[in-house]
Amino acid sequence: MIANKNNHAEGRKYPYLLIFAAMVVIGLAAFIFGLFSQHPEKAWQAYLINFLLWSGIAQGAVLFSTVMHMTKARWSGPLSGLSESFAAFFPLSFILYLVLFFGKNHIFPWIHEDLHGKEIWLNIPFLFTRNFIGLVILYTLGFGYLYNALQLKIDPNQSQGKFRKTIANAWQRNNRDTQRIKDRMTMWGGFYILAFAIVLCLIGYDLIMSMDPHWISTLFGAYHFIKAFYIGLGALIILAAIIRLSRGNASGLNDSHFHDIGKLFFAFCLLWADFFYVQLMVIYYGNISEETHYVITRTMLAPWNKLAWTVFIVCFICPFIILLNKTIKTKPILMVILCSVVIIGIWFEHLLLLGPALSHDADSIPVGIADGFISIGFLGLMMMALTYILKRFPELSHFKSRGVN
Repeated sequence: MIANKNNHAEGRKYPYLLIFAAMVVIGLAAFIFGLFSQHPEKAWQAYLINFLLWSGIAQGAVLFSTVMHMTKARWSGPLSGLSESFAAFFPLSFILYLVLFFGKNHIFPWIHEDLHGKEIWLNIPFLFTRNFIGLVILYTLGFGYLYNALQLKIDPNQSQGKFRKTIANAWQRNNRDTQRIKDRMTMWGGFYILAFAIVLCLIGYDLIMSMDPHWISTLFGAYHFIKAFYIGLGALIILAAIIRLSRGNASGLNDSHFHDIGKLFFAFCLLWADFFYVQLMVIYYGNISEETHYVITRTMLAPWNKLAWTVFIVCFICPFIILLNKTIKTKPILMVILCSVVIIGIWFEHLLLLGPALSHDADSIPVGIADGFISIGFLGLMMMALTYILKRFPELSHFKSRGVN
């Protein structure tokens, strides 16, 4: 009786948790329905796209805090704490990665192909093992950084819950030495940045580029981790805007914070477009048949050519023109709309990269309502993860740290 009352009270206090849970159920139902349809490969395609998108968002958002700490950028303020909260999605991302193994026959079209000697690298056991190890390392480093960052934020006199007590005890064991903890953050953060570049390069090669096993681009890995930071910044701006709109000045966020991170978002918009353009131009000038077919299929042949232009306009042209205006960067509502559109655009960019390999004879862009429902499920998982960590560590959304950055 008491437990039921507490759960009911919890539901009234956090009604949005029920909404997020419903989103997850909808996404799961759409995915399962797709698996038992005539085309289960479409369900796995949507699953892979969303895994790459939402994992990249979490990985890129956490990178923001590590970069701010390493560069001693004091302007980030409460934004660093909010970026650290995205680490809550790491365990879910890892589980979602493991689920990919069950769809290997639908995800990797090269399983039954002659790879002409590439079998040493492109084989299922080795591919899943190396990415498994890479994600373990990346997420362990991310949690190590978060563990030390929280020691500088939480009040040990108000510790509640097992995790908070563990962190408060660590703060006491370190003799409340902020410099010592900041040095450890530098170590964990530095290794996270290094692992971020290496692991996301690996994921880009294995889970995207390998879908066309006879096409190679040495720039593709860097393109993938730049894109992850780009959408990570976008998601961080959205979260910061929601908190600013709900709490006002109590959030500790002001126009200068949004202006500064808006400029950084603008910079990586340019950098993403630069990598997008440079990769195409190198292949164009090289004019090697093994390389050009990949570009021709995605930029010149229907139905993908229209999608390519849409992605370029949505993810670069529009944010470039809009973010030239200083005032817009300081408007939370406008930034939420812009960043949401960019993230949706990157979803379709993943479809552009993966679709031609997974949907060979498509007469139209292979996307339907089920893809939207599956995406909603992943969004619900992300929102539940953020709600969970911000509820247990509200200090992440309140700038009251002991000397971070």
